[in-house]
Amino acid sequence: MQKSTFFQLLVMICLLVIGISCKKDNTKVASVTIGETNASGLTGSVTFSETDGVVTMTAEISGVAQGNHAIHIHETGDCSAADGTSAGGHWNPTGVDHGVWGTDPFHRGDIGNIEVSASGSGSISRQTDLWCVGCSDDSKNVVGKAIIVHAGPDDFSSQPSGAAGSRIGCGVIVEE
Repeated sequence: MQKSTFFQLLVMICLLVIGISCKKDNTKVASVTIGETNASGLTGSVTFSETDGVVTMTAEISGVAQGNHAIHIHETGDCSAADGTSAGGHWNPTGVDHGVWGTDPFHRGDIGNIEVSASGSGSISRQTDLWCVGCSDDSKNVVGKAIIVHAGPDDFSSQPSGAAGSRIGCGVIVEE
């Protein structure tokens, strides 16, 4: 192989490696730190990670009683009220009835119930293309909304909120 051909090949390989290593990661992330409301003792976190138009959400809570606890996205990213009411109602940009995640009808904020173990901790995950992280579509963008955890389970039928009881945790969804 001639010296110039070898050099050209070496340059092309280097450019390819640089191009691959500089490829922009198209993942967007938003996070939530959940604090207690109503002196519940709850702590927790939620992560929303969007890649190629699909959002994966994982929520973890601790410090609460064993059993099911409803978790929802609420319309206003404000947790200033001691009882969590400053977060408003369920996020429902499509104006449909409350229901079970993934079945018609359901609010975009209807996540479901977290099963909490005897140790006082639990988690839930969802994956969907109905949400986005920081996009311009107000009917999909979760950033700036709030996560609310309730004292009891969502019954998936009572309107408009699932009769889940008091709000025991609240956190604002913030894009990283």
